[in-house]
Amino acid sequence: MKQKVVLFFLLLISFSATFAQNDIDTKLKIFPIDNKDKSENEKLNLLYQIYFDYQLATFPESGVFLGKPTDNTRWTDWSKEAINRRKTETTSFVDAIAKINREKLDKEGQLNYDLLKTQLNDAKYGEQFPGELIPINQMSGAHQQIIQTVTYTPIKNEKEANDLLKRLDKIPVLLDQYQVLMEEGLLKKITPSRNSLLGVPEQIQNLIASDASKSNFIDGYKKYTATLSPEKKKVMNDLAIKTIVEKVNPALKKMKDYLEKIYIPKSRATYGLSDLPNGANWYNYNIQQQTTTKLTYQEIHAIGLSEVKRIREEMETLIQAIGFKGTFEEFGVFLKTDPQFYYETGEQLLDAYRVICKRIDPELPKLFGKLPRLTYGVVAIPSYDEKFQTTAYYNQGSPEAGRSGNFYANTYALNTRPKWEMEALTAHEAVPGHHLQIALGQELENVPEIRKNSSYTAFVEGWGLYSESLGPELGLYKDNYSKFGQLTYEMWRAIRLVVDTGIHGMGWTRQQAIDYFKANSAKNEHDITVEIDRYITWPGQALAYKIGELKIKELRKKATAELGEKFDIRAFHDAVLENGAIPLDILENHINEWIVSVKNK
Repeated sequence: MKQKVVLFFLLLISFSATFAQNDIDTKLKIFPIDNKDKSENEKLNLLYQIYFDYQLATFPESGVFLGKPTDNTRWTDWSKEAINRRKTETTSFVDAIAKINREKLDKEGQLNYDLLKTQLNDAKYGEQFPGELIPINQMSGAHQQIIQTVTYTPIKNEKEANDLLKRLDKIPVLLDQYQVLMEEGLLKKITPSRNSLLGVPEQIQNLIASDASKSNFIDGYKKYTATLSPEKKKVMNDLAIKTIVEKVNPALKKMKDYLEKIYIPKSRATYGLSDLPNGANWYNYNIQQQTTTKLTYQEIHAIGLSEVKRIREEMETLIQAIGFKGTFEEFGVFLKTDPQFYYETGEQLLDAYRVICKRIDPELPKLFGKLPRLTYGVVAIPSYDEKFQTTAYYNQGSPEAGRSGNFYANTYALNTRPKWEMEALTAHEAVPGHHLQIALGQELENVPEIRKNSSYTAFVEGWGLYSESLGPELGLYKDNYSKFGQLTYEMWRAIRLVVDTGIHGMGWTRQQAIDYFKANSAKNEHDITVEIDRYITWPGQALAYKIGELKIKELRKKATAELGEKFDIRAFHDAVLENGAIPLDILENHINEWIVSVKNK
């Protein structure tokens, strides 16, 4: 699953933009004084509100995705001055939460306290790792942030239309700020792997419209102006085209030229994060952040090898059940090349995904007591991005903005999108996976607003992978090829534990990682190379899936054993999801308490 844009913003407190500096300082300095007559719960709720307001104001883009826009004329400030100031702001929040007495909070307050304190302390500790110096790669970064923000910006009136043009007008300043950071990164020898940058110039070129009137940046703007009188429409559209011609396209071209001529040639040729200054500690930090555990990369590597062995044995058994006469490698070639496993058009692929979704939907009440109100759809990954993206991803919706969640499927290179992977992928990205879990989180009641959109990758992606294993209980995988697809996807996530730690902890080359993946998976070579490039680009992120899934399965097994006839799968799933995304240690404590409460009923 692609990293969620809104969650990407919310995780970057230590790199956020300027927010009425004097105002936030004043609020935090007087925080314990002004609120001495309030209960500890009231103080904590107030601090959460200050923090959330700070996030929205400092990350104006995040308000677009949350349906809570603050200022749609601005971008995040990435100047060095702002970055340094934000470190002071983070310290102010750390100091403020330290003045709250946790022992005087109720149970829910203690959970809120633990979550915020951990996030703030982690952000402060993470300041030693200069992620702001590597702001762009082919998986995410400046160029994608810009187009995604614009795409999701609602335009319902003339003010919102004008605000968008003001934001577009400031793209040159934003990209110049990124270039300054990238220059500093070159001087300090802190860059992404060159391999993670090779596709970026083409991605940027895809955003430069030769016909400015057809620019992706003004699609929503033109939909609004289409409702106006011909005279008004022309005036506004001409202004938008002028902005594209004079500001947006030149800024993008300047960034593309800089990447091609200077940045990419000077970027590092190595792959592992440990090759950067302080890189080994940086990778350990990423592991802790992504998995919410204290596992070392050596321990995770060993878990991966064990899981690969187990799943491979299951795959071999299934191949025998299918009756295929040949080796594992030959079966993989058959799955990847036989025309029966592929659709001929992108629309056929999307329609087939929609059918799977509608088969799953009525089965959900068997496994869940509470389902989200927010709907979801299935759409194609945008053409400007499809070549460099993975098979699919989910982007959350917004009840406030009236936007459904979306399961994005890749229709590029249809001969690499087999039918046998579709059921497992749907269970992961849509329901009961990401859409169900994230939408339920957004609909939490009586919790600080920021918790509704919290993201702990081990929980979110662990739940997504666990959801794939629920397929048989939802009527999926009745076909042996689809069952093999589910195993292929589980193997995929187990392989990640081996190759991610191999690349970033053990010095593996890209080709070593590709060869290991090919030897243990039926996935096609295009998907494998895209995946390996993803692990190179996002060190540690891919570890969260299997680690999170294994923890949820461990807790289910424990609850089943201890509760016996009292175990209710619907109640268990509701208990796992009822607090939104949380770290795995907090999840384990919560489920242990839930088991005790069920026993005592």
